[in-house]
Formats: sequence, structure tokens, C-alpha cells
Amino acid sequence: MQNLTLTWQTAGGASVVLFGAAYAVKRATRSGPATRASGAAAVLREAGILLGLFTLWQLVGHLSLLSADHALDRAEWIHRTELRLGLPDEAAWQRAVVPHGWLVTASNYYYASMHFGVMLVLLLWLFLRHRDRYRSVRTTVVLTTAACLLIQFIPVAPPRMLPDSGFVDLAAEYGQSVYGGRVGGVVADQLSAMPSVHVAWCVIVAVAVVRVARGPWRWLVVLHPLITVLVVVVTANHFWADGLVAVALLTVVYLVQHAASGWRTDVEEPAGTSSQVTVRAAERTSASRP
Repeated sequence: MQNLTLTWQTAGGASVVLFGAAYAVKRATRSGPATRASGAAAVLREAGILLGLFTLWQLVGHLSLLSADHALDRAEWIHRTELRLGLPDEAAWQRAVVPHGWLVTASNYYYASMHFGVMLVLLLWLFLRHRDRYRSVRTTVVLTTAACLLIQFIPVAPPRMLPDSGFVDLAAEYGQSVYGGRVGGVVADQLSAMPSVHVAWCVIVAVAVVRVARGPWRWLVVLHPLITVLVVVVTANHFWADGLVAVALLTVVYLVQHAASGWRTDVEEPAGTSSQVTVRAAERTSASRP
């Protein structure tokens, strides 16, 4: 299968081009009213931010190769700890899927394309139809991904690199692997499995759609995180723990955003409250006069 994942060099170059284009369009609109051009500049800028974030995500995988000696040991420890805690064995889930070739193929394609594709559609939808909600969701994506990247500097191998534990690299066997370019015998950007950005992003998508959209059909988006978790497990790209840590980080980001929103409200409220008190006092004084 053709690699559907941009390299960090390509994504970084595209991000720089988009930022440059946004700046050029913005400069061109200063001479007069140009609402459409201003909107185009905003779209280019936001696309540049998204690709820049993707660049950092890809780059971390390469940088982690500098200290990859214990990546496999960490992965084995995670697997042993999960089993000790009573979590289902991911290898057993994978074995249940292996006999169904069509399901393996579909899972590999879902892993390769839906992660970035669905997030891009979400942000585009919010930007064009719900601009007032866009910035908050975009900030959630940036903060959550940044938190994941900080942890990913500690290299952790994915389950598919542990054949002795019963795992199989199904994407490689089916010729659908999105990873290429081996460096020193290790495939680049495969040692950033903990935490799972795939899981974090799919939950962000589901939460955003449920909160912004209207109507009962919006609940169908919950299938996306459920399918994603199943896919990353049966393809041996992630452990359960990778997803759990990602969701925990996302929860912290939501709490921080909520607290920051409340803090801004508290900062802005005194002036308004004071004005309201003054108006009400004046009304009472006026009413008490004969």
C-alpha cells in the first residue's frame, strides 16, 4: 500500500509554505476591504498550524531513535503489567481477527487514513460552519498533542515489534504498512507508541461533534473512537495502556481549558458587575423619589 503518511520533511515544508501564503494574502488585503481574501488567509494559517503540529509529531519519532535501546523492554513491561492487572491480552484480540483477511485489510486502511483525515474534516467543518467553536477545539488538539509528544520522547515500541509475545505486524504482512525508511535496522517513527495520539484525536473528534452538532445522528460519531481503539489493538500498533494514558492527558487538557475559561470570566466580571450594581442603585434611588 502506498504510504499515506507525510514525512516530517514534507509536512514541515508544506507548513512553511502555507504560513508564507497566509502572510502574503494578509498583506495584500491591507490596502482595502477583502473579506474573502481575509478568510483565505485564515484558512491557510490554520492549515499551516495543523501541518506544523503533524511535523512535530513525526519528528519526535525520529528523535526518539537517539535513545531507543530500551524501547522494546518498556513495551514488554507494559504488556506484562496489563496482564497482571487483568486487562485483556491484545495478542488474543489480534488472533481473533487474523483469519478474516478482509477485516485485517480494512483495519490497516482505517489506521492509515482515518486518523488524520477525520481530524482534518472536523476542523474544516468547525472553521466553516461553527467558527465560534473552532478555536477551542483547535487549542484542545494542540495542547493534547503537545502533551503526548513530550512523553513520546521516551521511546516505547508498539506491540507489533514483540513477536515473542504473540504479536504480528499485520500491516507489513499485507503490504499495507505506512512506515518506511529503516534506520539502523529500526523503522523510523515507530517508537513513539506511548501514548496513542490516534486514540486522543478520535476522542476529541467525538466530543466536539456531540457538543457542537444537533440532532440524534450526531451520536454516530461515537463509533469512530470505538472503531479506532479496536483497530489500533488488533493491528498491534498500540497497547490498551497507550490509549488510556492518551485519554487521561486529554481529560487534563479539558480541565485546564475549563479552568482557564472560568478564570477569564472572573477577570472580566467585576467591571460588568460593578456597572450593574450602579445601575440598580440608581433605579432604586429614582424609584424612592416622590
